[in-house]
Amino acid sequence: MTIQQVHVRKDELTNADLVHVELTNLAEGAVRLQIESFSVTANNITYAVVGDGFKYWDFFPAPDGFGIVPMWGHAKVIESNHPDIVVGERVYGYLPMATHLDVRPGRVSDGSFMDMTDYRQPMSPVYNTYQRLAADPEHDPAREPERMIFGPLFKTGFLIEYFMRDQDWFGAQQVILTSASSKTAMGLASVARQNSPSIKRVGLTSAGNVDFVESTGLYDRVRSYDEVGGMVIADSVLVDFAGNAKVLARVHEHFEATLKYSCLVGATHLEARSTFGGADIRKGPKPTLFFAPDHAVAFFKEKGPDEGGKLVAAAWHEFLKCAEGTVEIVRKQGLDAARETYLEMIGGSVDPSKGIVIEP
Repeated sequence: MTIQQVHVRKDELTNADLVHVELTNLAEGAVRLQIESFSVTANNITYAVVGDGFKYWDFFPAPDGFGIVPMWGHAKVIESNHPDIVVGERVYGYLPMATHLDVRPGRVSDGSFMDMTDYRQPMSPVYNTYQRLAADPEHDPAREPERMIFGPLFKTGFLIEYFMRDQDWFGAQQVILTSASSKTAMGLASVARQNSPSIKRVGLTSAGNVDFVESTGLYDRVRSYDEVGGMVIADSVLVDFAGNAKVLARVHEHFEATLKYSCLVGATHLEARSTFGGADIRKGPKPTLFFAPDHAVAFFKEKGPDEGGKLVAAAWHEFLKCAEGTVEIVRKQGLDAARETYLEMIGGSVDPSKGIVIEP
C-alpha cells in the first residue's frame, strides 16, 4: 500500500516535499488510520521550530535529516488487528502531515486509547491519546473544524491562565500577549476575560493584523509591534507567542522592573525567532518556558479528570461564542495543499482571519 507524507528538512524548515511511501503489512495488535482532516495553524509552526528540542520530530519518523510536522485532526480506522477497535471507527488526536498512520492501541477505554508504539513512549501522554468519537463528550459533528483549529491551542491558553491566576498574576495589572492574532493568544485572552476580569488584556500584533485583532473583541487594547515604546507603563506579565527576539527584548526594555513575569510559549515568527530564550534580555525577569503538556498533567492531577474536564469544557464553550464568526473556515483538498499551506504559514503569509482545514 502506498501512502503520502510531507517531509520537512529539519535544518531548512522552508523546504518541504510531498513523498510516496510503501507501507508494510499491519502489525499484530495494530490499527491503520486513514487521515480524514487536520488543521494547519501557528501551533504546527512551533512544533517545527522547536522540533528536536522537544521531540516533536520523534512522533512520526522520517528519513535522516527530515521530519514530519504533527497536526491535530480526525481519522478513520480502515484496518484493525486489535480486538477492541473496529473498522469504521473514527478518532481525534495527534496525526502526521500524511494520509495514513499506524498505531498500537493500549489502555483502551470506551472514550479513548493510547498509542503504545515504542518510539512514542518517551513523549507526553497528552500527545499519545486518541479520543474515540462515538463516546467522546467533547465531540460535536458540527464543530469538528473548530476543534481542530482552536482546540489544542485553546487548552494551552486555558492552562496559561490557570497558572497565572494560581500565581495571582505575579502582582500584575495587565497581561501583554504577542502574536495576538494567533489562536492560542485568543484562547488565553478569552479565558482571562472569563476568569480574571480584573486583568487588562493587551494584544501586540503586526500592523496589518491590528484591525482583525480588535474585531475579535477579546482584548482591552491592541497595539502594533512598532508601538511598544509608547505603551503605558504598568505592572505587567508578558506571554510571548511570537518567539521574536527583537520584540521580546523591546518589551523587556520598555517595562523593565514593572514586568513581573515573562512567559515563552510559541514561535510564530520564524524569521526572527528567539529559540525560546535566545534573545539578549538585559532588563526585567528572565523569560521562562511554558510547556503545556506538563501543566496539563499537573492540572488534571490536581482537579481530577472529571472536574478538570468540566472546567475546560465550560471555558471552551464560552470561547466558541467569542470566536464565532472571527475566523472563516477554509477547506483544502489533498496533501499537497497541506504542504503549500505549511510553507505559506511558515513564511508568515496566511491571513489570521482564516482557519485552514486540510482533507488529505
